[in-house]
Amino acid sequence: MTATSDTKFSSKGYLGMQLLRFTTAGSVDDGKSTLIGRLLYDSKSIFEDQLDAVKLASVQKGSEHLNLALFTDGLRAEREQGITIDVAYRYFATPNRKFIIADTPGHIQYTRNMVTGASTANAAIILIDARNGVIEQTYRHAYIAYLLGIPHIVVCINKMDLLEYRQDVFEKIKADFNAFVAKVLPGEDLRFIPISALKGDNVVKPSLNMDWYKDTTLLETLETIPIDKDHDMVNQRFPVQYVIRPESDKYHDYRGYAGRIAGGIFHPGDEVMVLPAGMKSRIRMIDTFNGPVDEAFPPMSVTLLLEDDIDISRGDLIAGTASLPKSASEFDCMICWMNQRPLRINGKYALKHNTRDVRCLISHIDFVLNINTLEQIHERTSLAMNEIGRIHVRTTKPLFFDPYTTNRQTGSLILIDEATNETVAAGMIL
Repeated sequence: MTATSDTKFSSKGYLGMQLLRFTTAGSVDDGKSTLIGRLLYDSKSIFEDQLDAVKLASVQKGSEHLNLALFTDGLRAEREQGITIDVAYRYFATPNRKFIIADTPGHIQYTRNMVTGASTANAAIILIDARNGVIEQTYRHAYIAYLLGIPHIVVCINKMDLLEYRQDVFEKIKADFNAFVAKVLPGEDLRFIPISALKGDNVVKPSLNMDWYKDTTLLETLETIPIDKDHDMVNQRFPVQYVIRPESDKYHDYRGYAGRIAGGIFHPGDEVMVLPAGMKSRIRMIDTFNGPVDEAFPPMSVTLLLEDDIDISRGDLIAGTASLPKSASEFDCMICWMNQRPLRINGKYALKHNTRDVRCLISHIDFVLNINTLEQIHERTSLAMNEIGRIHVRTTKPLFFDPYTTNRQTGSLILIDEATNETVAAGMIL
Protein backbone atom coordinates (compact mmCIF):
# COMPACT_ATOMS: atom_id res chain seq x y z
CA MET A 1 0.00 0.00 0.00
CA THR A 2 1.50 3.27 -1.08
CA ALA A 3 0.47 6.87 -0.57
CA THR A 4 -0.28 9.02 -3.59
CA SER A 5 2.26 11.63 -2.46
CA ASP A 6 5.33 12.09 -4.63
CA THR A 7 7.28 13.39 -1.64
CA LYS A 8 9.41 10.85 0.20
CA PHE A 9 10.57 11.28 3.78
CA SER A 10 13.50 9.44 5.26
CA SER A 11 12.64 7.88 8.62
CA LYS A 12 15.23 10.00 10.36
CA GLY A 13 14.01 13.19 8.69
CA TYR A 14 10.36 12.41 9.40
CA LEU A 15 10.94 11.63 13.08
CA GLY A 16 12.93 14.82 13.52
CA MET A 17 10.26 17.08 12.00
CA GLN A 18 8.27 19.53 14.13
CA LEU A 19 4.76 18.37 15.03
CA LEU A 20 1.70 20.64 14.95
CA ARG A 21 -1.54 19.46 16.52
CA PHE A 22 -4.64 21.31 15.38
CA THR A 23 -8.37 20.93 15.79
CA THR A 24 -11.33 21.90 13.67
CA ALA A 25 -14.53 23.43 15.04
CA GLY A 26 -17.67 24.75 13.44
CA SER A 27 -21.42 24.42 13.24
CA VAL A 28 -23.21 21.55 11.54
CA ASP A 29 -22.68 21.52 7.75
CA ASP A 30 -19.98 24.19 7.86
CA GLY A 31 -17.73 21.73 6.01
CA LYS A 32 -15.22 20.59 8.64
CA SER A 33 -14.87 17.03 7.34
CA THR A 34 -14.78 18.26 3.74
CA LEU A 35 -12.00 20.69 4.64
CA ILE A 36 -9.90 17.96 6.25
CA GLY A 37 -10.54 15.71 3.27
CA ARG A 38 -9.43 18.50 0.94
CA LEU A 39 -6.26 19.06 2.97
CA LEU A 40 -5.40 15.36 2.81
CA TYR A 41 -6.37 14.98 -0.85
CA ASP A 42 -4.62 18.06 -2.23
CA SER A 43 -1.49 17.47 -0.15
CA LYS A 44 -1.46 13.92 -1.56
CA SER A 45 -1.62 12.28 1.85
CA ILE A 46 -4.28 9.70 0.97
CA PHE A 47 -3.48 6.02 0.52
CA GLU A 48 -4.58 4.55 -2.80
CA ASP A 49 -6.91 1.98 -1.23
CA GLN A 50 -8.55 4.74 0.87
CA LEU A 51 -9.05 6.83 -2.27
CA ASP A 52 -10.61 3.91 -4.13
CA ALA A 53 -12.95 3.18 -1.22
CA VAL A 54 -14.12 6.80 -0.98
CA LYS A 55 -14.65 7.00 -4.75
CA LEU A 56 -16.86 3.91 -4.56
CA ALA A 57 -18.74 5.24 -1.52
CA SER A 58 -19.29 8.58 -3.27
CA VAL A 59 -20.88 6.83 -6.24
CA GLN A 60 -23.08 4.71 -3.97
CA LYS A 61 -24.29 7.84 -2.16
CA GLY A 62 -25.14 9.47 -5.47
CA SER A 63 -22.57 12.27 -5.19
CA GLU A 64 -21.71 14.14 -8.35
CA HIS A 65 -18.13 14.57 -7.16
CA LEU A 66 -15.62 12.90 -4.83
CA ASN A 67 -17.12 13.17 -1.33
CA LEU A 68 -14.08 14.41 0.60
CA ALA A 69 -15.89 14.25 3.96
CA LEU A 70 -15.84 10.44 3.80
CA PHE A 71 -12.07 10.51 4.45
CA THR A 72 -12.77 11.53 8.06
CA ASP A 73 -16.33 10.36 8.81
CA GLY A 74 -15.38 6.92 10.04
CA LEU A 75 -18.49 5.95 12.01
CA ARG A 76 -21.42 4.43 10.12
CA ALA A 77 -23.78 6.95 11.77
CA GLU A 78 -21.56 9.78 10.58
CA ARG A 79 -21.61 8.58 6.98
CA GLU A 80 -25.36 8.04 7.03
CA GLN A 81 -26.18 11.46 8.53
CA GLY A 82 -23.34 13.44 7.01
CA ILE A 83 -22.28 14.82 10.41
CA THR A 84 -19.33 14.41 12.78
CA ILE A 85 -20.13 12.68 16.09
CA ASP A 86 -16.86 11.34 17.49
CA VAL A 87 -13.42 12.96 17.38
CA ALA A 88 -11.59 11.74 14.28
CA TYR A 89 -7.81 11.91 14.37
CA ARG A 90 -5.89 12.05 11.10
CA TYR A 91 -2.17 12.21 10.46
CA PHE A 92 -0.25 13.64 7.54
CA ALA A 93 3.01 15.40 6.76
CA THR A 94 4.52 17.85 4.31
CA PRO A 95 8.23 18.49 3.75
CA ASN A 96 8.01 21.25 6.39
CA ARG A 97 6.03 19.79 9.29
CA LYS A 98 4.06 16.82 10.67
CA PHE A 99 0.40 17.24 11.58
CA ILE A 100 -2.19 15.59 13.80
CA ILE A 101 -5.75 16.71 13.05
CA ALA A 102 -8.60 16.38 15.53
CA ASP A 103 -11.84 16.73 13.56
CA THR A 104 -14.34 17.54 16.30
CA PRO A 105 -18.17 17.60 16.14
CA GLY A 106 -20.19 20.81 15.87
CA HIS A 107 -23.38 19.79 17.67
CA ILE A 108 -24.07 21.33 21.09
CA GLN A 109 -24.57 17.88 22.63
CA TYR A 110 -21.01 16.90 21.63
CA THR A 111 -19.28 19.83 23.38
CA ARG A 112 -17.36 17.34 25.54
CA ASN A 113 -15.95 15.73 22.38
CA MET A 114 -14.65 19.08 21.18
CA VAL A 115 -13.01 19.72 24.55
CA THR A 116 -11.31 16.32 24.36
CA GLY A 117 -10.04 16.84 20.82
CA ALA A 118 -8.85 20.40 21.42
CA SER A 119 -7.16 19.88 24.79
CA THR A 120 -3.70 19.24 23.31
CA ALA A 121 -3.98 21.40 20.19
CA ASN A 122 -1.47 24.08 19.19
CA ALA A 123 -3.98 25.67 16.83
CA ALA A 124 -7.73 25.71 16.20
CA ILE A 125 -9.44 26.10 12.84
CA ILE A 126 -12.87 27.67 13.35
CA LEU A 127 -15.07 27.29 10.29
CA ILE A 128 -17.81 29.77 9.42
CA ASP A 129 -20.33 29.24 6.63
CA ALA A 130 -20.11 32.39 4.52
CA ARG A 131 -23.88 32.27 3.94
CA ASN A 132 -24.70 32.29 7.67
CA GLY A 133 -21.91 34.44 9.06
CA VAL A 134 -21.07 34.49 12.77
CA ILE A 135 -23.65 32.52 14.79
CA GLU A 136 -23.99 31.37 18.41
CA GLN A 137 -22.08 28.16 17.74
CA THR A 138 -19.17 30.27 16.45
CA TYR A 139 -19.08 32.13 19.78
CA ARG A 140 -19.21 28.84 21.64
CA HIS A 141 -16.25 27.36 19.77
CA ALA A 142 -14.20 30.56 20.06
CA TYR A 143 -14.75 30.65 23.82
CA ILE A 144 -13.89 26.97 24.27
CA ALA A 145 -10.69 27.56 22.29
CA TYR A 146 -9.88 30.45 24.63
CA LEU A 147 -10.78 28.41 27.71
CA LEU A 148 -8.48 25.58 26.60
CA GLY A 149 -5.61 28.01 26.05
CA ILE A 150 -5.16 27.28 22.33
CA PRO A 151 -2.63 29.93 21.30
CA HIS A 152 -3.33 30.11 17.55
CA ILE A 153 -6.78 30.62 16.03
CA VAL A 154 -7.38 30.34 12.26
CA VAL A 155 -10.85 31.45 11.16
CA CYS A 156 -11.78 29.94 7.78
CA ILE A 157 -14.77 31.52 6.06
CA ASN A 158 -15.94 28.56 3.98
CA LYS A 159 -18.27 28.13 0.98
CA MET A 160 -17.16 31.40 -0.60
CA ASP A 161 -17.98 29.80 -3.96
CA LEU A 162 -21.69 29.97 -3.11
CA LEU A 163 -21.46 33.76 -2.72
CA GLU A 164 -19.44 34.48 -5.85
CA TYR A 165 -16.19 34.83 -3.85
CA ARG A 166 -17.20 38.36 -2.76
CA GLN A 167 -14.69 40.32 -0.68
CA ASP A 168 -17.39 42.32 1.14
CA VAL A 169 -18.84 39.07 2.56
CA PHE A 170 -15.43 38.08 3.91
CA GLU A 171 -14.75 41.52 5.40
CA LYS A 172 -18.13 41.70 7.18
CA ILE A 173 -17.72 38.27 8.80
CA LYS A 174 -14.18 39.19 9.81
CA ALA A 175 -15.42 42.42 11.44
CA ASP A 176 -18.25 40.61 13.27
CA PHE A 177 -15.89 37.97 14.63
CA ASN A 178 -13.32 40.57 15.71
CA ALA A 179 -16.02 42.48 17.61
CA PHE A 180 -16.70 39.37 19.71
CA VAL A 181 -13.14 38.18 20.28
CA ALA A 182 -11.98 41.62 21.39
CA LYS A 183 -13.71 40.77 24.70
CA VAL A 184 -12.75 37.10 24.86
CA LEU A 185 -9.47 36.43 23.04
CA PRO A 186 -7.17 39.35 23.87
CA GLY A 187 -3.69 38.91 22.46
CA GLU A 188 -4.44 35.67 20.61
CA ASP A 189 -2.73 34.88 17.30
CA LEU A 190 -5.80 35.32 15.08
CA ARG A 191 -5.88 34.82 11.29
CA PHE A 192 -8.68 34.89 8.70
CA ILE A 193 -8.72 32.94 5.41
CA PRO A 194 -11.53 32.89 2.78
CA ILE A 195 -11.83 29.36 1.39
CA SER A 196 -13.95 26.88 -0.50
CA ALA A 197 -13.23 23.42 0.89
CA LEU A 198 -15.33 21.80 -1.83
CA LYS A 199 -13.57 23.57 -4.71
CA GLY A 200 -10.14 23.77 -3.05
CA ASP A 201 -9.77 27.57 -3.02
CA ASN A 202 -7.04 28.73 -0.59
CA VAL A 203 -6.84 25.36 1.16
CA VAL A 204 -3.63 23.95 -0.33
CA LYS A 205 -3.46 25.99 -3.52
CA PRO A 206 -4.03 29.77 -3.88
CA SER A 207 -7.43 30.68 -5.26
CA LEU A 208 -7.72 32.07 -8.76
CA ASN A 209 -11.21 33.30 -7.86
CA MET A 210 -10.15 35.57 -4.98
CA ASP A 211 -7.28 37.66 -6.31
CA TRP A 212 -8.18 40.28 -3.69
CA TYR A 213 -6.84 37.94 -0.96
CA LYS A 214 -3.05 38.30 -0.80
CA ASP A 215 -2.20 36.28 2.31
CA THR A 216 -1.20 32.61 2.73
CA THR A 217 -3.31 29.52 2.07
CA LEU A 218 -4.49 27.37 4.96
CA LEU A 219 -1.73 24.79 4.51
CA GLU A 220 0.96 27.47 4.29
CA THR A 221 -0.44 29.03 7.46
CA LEU A 222 -0.32 25.70 9.30
CA GLU A 223 3.22 25.09 8.08
CA THR A 224 4.49 28.45 9.31
CA ILE A 225 2.63 29.04 12.60
CA PRO A 226 5.38 29.53 15.22
CA ILE A 227 4.84 26.93 17.97
CA ASP A 228 8.27 26.92 19.63
CA LYS A 229 6.99 29.14 22.46
CA ASP A 230 3.65 27.39 22.98
CA HIS A 231 5.17 25.46 25.89
CA ASP A 232 6.25 27.06 29.18
CA MET A 233 10.00 27.27 28.66
CA VAL A 234 10.69 29.17 31.90
CA ASN A 235 9.42 27.10 34.84
CA GLN A 236 11.11 23.69 35.12
CA ARG A 237 8.51 20.96 35.65
CA PHE A 238 9.07 17.20 35.41
CA PRO A 239 6.29 14.84 36.63
CA VAL A 240 7.86 11.48 37.46
CA GLN A 241 6.16 8.67 35.59
CA TYR A 242 8.40 5.69 36.36
CA VAL A 243 11.53 4.84 38.35
CA ILE A 244 14.12 2.90 36.33
CA ARG A 245 16.31 0.45 38.27
CA PRO A 246 17.91 -2.09 35.86
CA GLU A 247 18.67 -5.40 37.53
CA SER A 248 22.00 -5.99 35.80
CA ASP A 249 25.66 -5.82 36.77
CA LYS A 250 26.39 -3.27 34.01
CA TYR A 251 23.90 -0.76 35.46
CA HIS A 252 24.09 -1.83 39.10
CA ASP A 253 23.91 1.72 40.53
CA TYR A 254 21.59 3.19 37.90
CA ARG A 255 18.55 4.99 39.35
CA GLY A 256 16.69 7.12 36.83
CA TYR A 257 13.39 8.95 36.91
CA ALA A 258 11.51 8.72 33.63
CA GLY A 259 8.79 11.02 32.34
CA ARG A 260 7.88 13.77 29.91
CA ILE A 261 9.05 17.32 30.54
CA ALA A 262 6.05 19.57 31.19
CA GLY A 263 7.89 22.89 31.38
CA GLY A 264 11.27 24.63 31.38
CA ILE A 265 14.67 23.66 30.05
CA PHE A 266 16.77 21.19 32.04
CA HIS A 267 20.59 20.89 32.04
CA PRO A 268 23.01 18.69 33.96
CA GLY A 269 24.06 20.60 37.09
CA ASP A 270 20.70 22.37 37.55
CA GLU A 271 19.48 22.53 41.15
CA VAL A 272 16.05 20.95 41.55
CA MET A 273 13.57 20.19 44.31
CA VAL A 274 11.58 16.98 44.64
CA LEU A 275 7.96 17.54 45.65
CA PRO A 276 6.21 16.78 47.95
CA ALA A 277 9.31 15.69 49.90
CA GLY A 278 10.93 19.14 49.57
CA MET A 279 14.42 17.60 49.15
CA LYS A 280 16.97 19.40 46.97
CA SER A 281 19.55 17.89 44.65
CA ARG A 282 21.24 18.52 41.31
CA ILE A 283 20.81 16.84 37.96
CA ARG A 284 23.74 14.50 37.34
CA MET A 285 22.72 13.35 33.87
CA ILE A 286 19.85 13.56 31.38
CA ASP A 287 19.43 10.22 29.61
CA THR A 288 17.41 9.41 26.49
CA PHE A 289 16.86 6.38 24.28
CA ASN A 290 19.72 7.58 22.07
CA GLY A 291 22.07 8.40 24.95
CA PRO A 292 22.80 11.33 27.29
CA VAL A 293 21.97 14.91 26.22
CA ASP A 294 23.11 18.31 27.49
CA GLU A 295 19.67 19.90 27.29
CA ALA A 296 16.05 18.77 27.53
CA PHE A 297 12.83 20.72 27.04
CA PRO A 298 9.09 20.12 26.45
CA PRO A 299 7.71 17.80 25.24
CA MET A 300 10.77 15.53 25.34
CA SER A 301 10.57 12.19 27.16
CA VAL A 302 13.75 11.71 29.17
CA THR A 303 15.22 10.08 32.25
CA LEU A 304 16.75 12.31 34.94
CA LEU A 305 19.54 11.05 37.20
CA LEU A 306 20.21 13.05 40.38
CA GLU A 307 23.40 13.44 42.41
CA ASP A 308 21.68 12.37 45.66
CA ASP A 309 19.72 9.26 46.57
CA ILE A 310 16.21 10.51 47.33
CA ASP A 311 13.02 8.51 47.80
CA ILE A 312 11.16 9.41 44.60
CA SER A 313 8.21 7.57 43.10
CA ARG A 314 5.53 7.94 40.44
CA GLY A 315 3.41 11.02 41.07
CA ASP A 316 6.24 13.13 42.48
CA LEU A 317 7.29 16.34 40.73
CA ILE A 318 10.86 17.47 40.06
CA ALA A 319 10.92 21.26 39.75
CA GLY A 320 13.59 23.91 39.38
CA THR A 321 14.28 25.75 42.62
CA ALA A 322 14.25 29.13 40.86
CA SER A 323 10.45 29.00 40.41
CA LEU A 324 8.46 26.45 42.39
CA PRO A 325 4.86 25.55 41.54
CA LYS A 326 1.90 26.45 43.71
CA SER A 327 0.90 23.94 46.38
CA ALA A 328 -2.65 23.61 47.66
CA SER A 329 -5.31 21.15 48.80
CA GLU A 330 -8.10 23.59 47.86
CA PHE A 331 -8.42 25.48 44.60
CA ASP A 332 -10.85 26.66 41.93
CA CYS A 333 -11.00 25.28 38.43
CA MET A 334 -13.12 25.50 35.29
CA ILE A 335 -14.46 22.12 34.21
CA CYS A 336 -16.40 20.65 31.33
CA TRP A 337 -18.72 17.94 32.64
CA MET A 338 -18.63 14.86 30.40
CA ASN A 339 -20.92 12.32 32.04
CA GLN A 340 -24.64 11.64 31.75
CA ARG A 341 -24.93 11.58 35.51
CA PRO A 342 -24.65 15.18 36.76
CA LEU A 343 -21.96 16.47 39.09
CA ARG A 344 -22.87 16.12 42.74
CA ILE A 345 -22.16 18.80 45.34
CA ASN A 346 -20.03 17.15 48.06
CA GLY A 347 -19.54 14.28 45.64
CA LYS A 348 -16.27 12.38 45.96
CA TYR A 349 -14.17 11.65 42.89
CA ALA A 350 -10.73 10.42 41.95
CA LEU A 351 -8.55 13.22 40.58
CA LYS A 352 -5.66 12.68 38.17
CA HIS A 353 -3.15 15.51 37.83
CA ASN A 354 -0.24 14.62 35.53
CA THR A 355 1.09 11.41 37.10
CA ARG A 356 -0.33 12.12 40.58
CA ASP A 357 -3.53 10.44 41.77
CA VAL A 358 -5.54 11.76 44.73
CA ARG A 359 -9.14 11.73 45.91
CA CYS A 360 -11.19 14.88 46.03
CA LEU A 361 -14.49 16.43 47.03
CA ILE A 362 -16.46 19.08 45.11
CA SER A 363 -17.43 21.54 47.86
CA HIS A 364 -19.50 23.96 45.76
CA ILE A 365 -20.19 25.36 42.29
CA ASP A 366 -19.35 29.04 41.85
CA PHE A 367 -21.23 29.38 38.59
CA VAL A 368 -22.29 27.61 35.41
CA LEU A 369 -21.45 29.33 32.14
CA ASN A 370 -24.11 29.97 29.53
CA ILE A 371 -21.85 29.21 26.60
CA ASN A 372 -24.13 31.08 24.16
CA THR A 373 -24.24 34.41 26.01
CA LEU A 374 -21.18 33.96 28.31
CA GLU A 375 -23.50 34.80 31.22
CA GLN A 376 -22.51 33.37 34.61
CA ILE A 377 -25.41 31.50 36.22
CA HIS A 378 -25.00 31.39 40.01
CA GLU A 379 -26.70 29.34 42.73
CA ARG A 380 -26.57 26.13 40.71
CA THR A 381 -26.25 22.85 42.61
CA SER A 382 -25.28 20.57 39.73
CA LEU A 383 -23.57 20.41 36.35
CA ALA A 384 -25.15 18.47 33.49
CA MET A 385 -23.34 16.78 30.61
CA ASN A 386 -21.54 19.21 28.27
CA GLU A 387 -21.97 22.14 30.70
CA ILE A 388 -18.97 24.26 31.68
CA GLY A 389 -18.64 25.80 35.13
CA ARG A 390 -16.33 26.95 37.88
CA ILE A 391 -16.06 24.69 40.92
CA HIS A 392 -14.15 24.56 44.21
CA VAL A 393 -12.16 21.38 44.83
CA ARG A 394 -10.71 19.91 48.04
CA THR A 395 -8.12 17.13 47.73
CA THR A 396 -6.88 14.55 50.23
CA LYS A 397 -3.26 15.41 49.37
CA PRO A 398 -1.80 18.69 48.12
CA LEU A 399 -1.31 19.17 44.40
CA PHE A 400 1.67 21.00 42.90
CA PHE A 401 0.45 22.99 39.93
CA ASP A 402 0.68 26.12 37.83
CA PRO A 403 -2.31 28.11 36.60
CA TYR A 404 -3.58 26.68 33.33
CA THR A 405 -2.84 29.98 31.58
CA THR A 406 0.85 29.53 32.50
CA ASN A 407 1.24 25.82 31.77
CA ARG A 408 -1.46 23.72 30.11
CA GLN A 409 0.23 20.51 31.28
CA THR A 410 0.63 21.25 35.00
CA GLY A 411 -2.61 23.26 35.13
CA SER A 412 -4.97 20.57 33.85
CA LEU A 413 -6.69 17.63 35.53
CA ILE A 414 -9.41 15.06 35.05
CA LEU A 415 -12.06 13.76 37.45
CA ILE A 416 -12.94 10.06 37.56
CA ASP A 417 -16.01 8.36 39.02
CA GLU A 418 -14.56 5.80 41.44
CA ALA A 419 -17.58 3.52 41.14
CA THR A 420 -17.54 3.18 37.34
CA ASN A 421 -13.97 4.31 36.55
CA GLU A 422 -15.41 6.69 33.93
CA THR A 423 -13.75 10.02 33.21
CA VAL A 424 -16.48 12.48 34.15
CA ALA A 425 -14.80 15.89 33.74
CA ALA A 426 -11.79 17.72 32.36
CA GLY A 427 -10.59 20.71 34.37
CA MET A 428 -8.35 23.76 34.08
CA ILE A 429 -6.91 25.12 37.34
CA LEU A 430 -7.35 28.87 37.80
